[in-house]
Amino acid sequence: MQRIGEKAFKWIIKLLTFSSVLLLAFIVIFIFNESLVFFKEVPIWKFIGGRSWNPLGPPENLSILSIIMGTIYVSIVGICISLPLGVGIAIILSSYTNDRIKRFIKGIIDILAGIPSVIYGFIGLLVVVKFFEIKFSFAAGESVLAGGIVLSVMLLPFIISTCDETMDKIYEKYSQASQALGVSKSYMIRNIILPASKRGIVASVVLALGRGMGETMATMMVIGNAPIMPKLFGKAQTIPSLIALEMGMAEVGSLHYHGLFAAGFVLMIMLLLVNVLIYFIKAKMDI
Repeated sequence: MQRIGEKAFKWIIKLLTFSSVLLLAFIVIFIFNESLVFFKEVPIWKFIGGRSWNPLGPPENLSILSIIMGTIYVSIVGICISLPLGVGIAIILSSYTNDRIKRFIKGIIDILAGIPSVIYGFIGLLVVVKFFEIKFSFAAGESVLAGGIVLSVMLLPFIISTCDETMDKIYEKYSQASQALGVSKSYMIRNIILPASKRGIVASVVLALGRGMGETMATMMVIGNAPIMPKLFGKAQTIPSLIALEMGMAEVGSLHYHGLFAAGFVLMIMLLLVNVLIYFIKAKMDI
């Protein structure tokens, strides 16, 4: 009876895995099929290489280079802010806190991960954007930096959770031996825990970058949504915010409508390239 249950569970897992892969394949095929109509009118190299996005103009004015750069720029700014903070907090949780405090802090981190992105965007609009406008006398506080700051707070839980899980296991493995040898905790962290945690840190970067590039509401509310080449203190637009803002007003079957699907297809390719790049980096670093 136990063997029958194990076989049934095994087949259920296989069925669920196959269903997930099949669903993902259907999504990719659907988006590609809708994008193909657009790419017959506008070559893909012109679409991703041009800087003008004007749905009311001729087809050659539908291009998203500036929007692609805005997506990448905001995500990198968010990662650059959140990664050092996330790794530092993970080190504190794994090496300097007891179980009771760690459970309390992890509970707060889980709450942060569960807050809807629109709440982050609302807070960013009222706090970060207003701070730039008041303290730095900006005409408009919406900027890539504001989007990066809001995004970094959203990415922190993912980075902390991934790094802490790895560092906690490594600390448990080497802490007693290090104490027996009289090695200080700071030395152990610098020379043992951090080097051995490279795989977890890279995994957290991949997870956070994918999350950041796909974020819609929070960045849309604070970035300014201007389809121009991004600057750190200037407005920009991301691919998810472009789709969210314009899909509702695009006429079904129009070139504008299919152009938004093409933008989504480009975003999927970007995420795929990021994962492939990180894979080669991991192979090169032997982690």
